[in-house]
Amino acid sequence: MCSHSPTCPSASDSDHDAAKVVSSHPEQGWSLLCNGVVLFEDTGEILPDRRVVAPHRPAIRFWTPIHSAA
Repeated sequence: MCSHSPTCPSASDSDHDAAKVVSSHPEQGWSLLCNGVVLFEDTGEILPDRRVVAPHRPAIRFWTPIHSAA
């Protein structure tokens, strides 16, 4: 149970990865969040009910400025 104030989002909330880190292992590439979610550095996750969330990195979009002809 979360003892933070305000309470961290639960593992079933859509923003569950916003919970506070309680154990960090950067050398292994993962962290345990307060709500029981294991968060990997590639943004993949394992939820407390053993469901796996695939990495969900944001898409990179390149912007090309349009130059007007002079």
